[in-house]
Amino acid sequence: MNTNTAHTATLRVDADRLWNSLSELGEVGAFEDADTGLRGVRRLALTDDDVAGRQLVVGWMHEAGLAVRLDEAGNVYARRAGADDSLAPVMVGSHIDSVATAGRFDGCLGVLGGLEIVRTLNDHGITTQRPIEVAIFSEEEGARFGTDMLGSATAAGRIELADARARTDRDGVTFGAELDRYDLVGTQRVPMPVAPYAYLECHIEQGPILEANQSEIGVVQGVQAITWLELEIVGRAAHAGATPNALRHDAELAAALVRVRLDEMVTSGDYGAMLATVGRHETHPNLINIVPSHVLLTVDLRNHDDSEMTRAETDLTNFFHEVEQQVGVTITHRTTAKTPPVRFPDSMQDLVAKCAANLGFRHEVITSGAGHDAGEIAALCPAGMVFVPGLYDGISHNPREYSTPEACANGINVLLSAVIELAGE
Repeated sequence: MNTNTAHTATLRVDADRLWNSLSELGEVGAFEDADTGLRGVRRLALTDDDVAGRQLVVGWMHEAGLAVRLDEAGNVYARRAGADDSLAPVMVGSHIDSVATAGRFDGCLGVLGGLEIVRTLNDHGITTQRPIEVAIFSEEEGARFGTDMLGSATAAGRIELADARARTDRDGVTFGAELDRYDLVGTQRVPMPVAPYAYLECHIEQGPILEANQSEIGVVQGVQAITWLELEIVGRAAHAGATPNALRHDAELAAALVRVRLDEMVTSGDYGAMLATVGRHETHPNLINIVPSHVLLTVDLRNHDDSEMTRAETDLTNFFHEVEQQVGVTITHRTTAKTPPVRFPDSMQDLVAKCAANLGFRHEVITSGAGHDAGEIAALCPAGMVFVPGLYDGISHNPREYSTPEACANGINVLLSAVIELAGE
């Protein structure tokens, strides 16, 4: 590391510059939310708004002197050379795509925080021994193409490129076709030909723990298991007044039984710390006086324990068969996403904790309830995460999502300290 510079121990990012970057990116895809009266963000993956957001951030990356490249899945890597540029890079990053009703912090803090680290090193003329790369991963949310962490999972090799490209949105448009349309297919192969030396990601917590405990930093020990299912329930349409109950094949009744069973599985405690959500529910023909013939619904399962998750999936599938017999319907289901639990190495947790303590921040160990790109890149190299608190009970995927300028800067300063140490090895 270049020692003819300011002491790195006292180095801090420009909190105002970081906040201004978050605010400016937050205007790309912005909308006025009727429910909250707040300004939200809608940048579904590989839409015009998502691509406009990419162009804005990539422009900033070029201004910071970074060399930008794309891989075959449209993931962005912006490289700051090291003193020994042959060494594997320290990578920081996240995503900038969003759900349809997002705030401006989810994912964006990790990307723009990485950019702010580079800007800070540039400001102070610091050259690290290892190169540093800032990554933007494609379709992390899964809100459009139905599989979360699609870009990073493809970069890490868990999802084959052909399978990723074949993923479709609700209109039948494929991920690959959109990559081609926007000219986002790069020359770097997937999986990554060279694994990073280490990967770090700073993220808003998306939960209430840090705020409730008045902790400034979360040291993330891992990510829980996630399974997404899509169910199609087929019954038979019938007149609501003329069809006796015993002769009905009510797809909506079957859906209701599944939803109640999910709640029983969660509240019973029989499957550990399990969570279940039905986020999408579509009924056909969706008319007041017709017994529904079709229901499409999605199930999101979360669990800290992989064996408990497997048991829950098996029991739920068996319950589908019971409902078929009871109601006289057919239930078909498919798994659209499945990620195992990930525990980050103790060395990465210890590094984040040490950096937080050195900066005087109250911190605690926390397991992420949400999926993150770090969970995928952990298959390639040591990975870790820094959480910052969100206000309003940590609400996220909502225009009310909010973290303060101070909290964001605190998290990125911890990230900066950790990156400097790793990049000096």
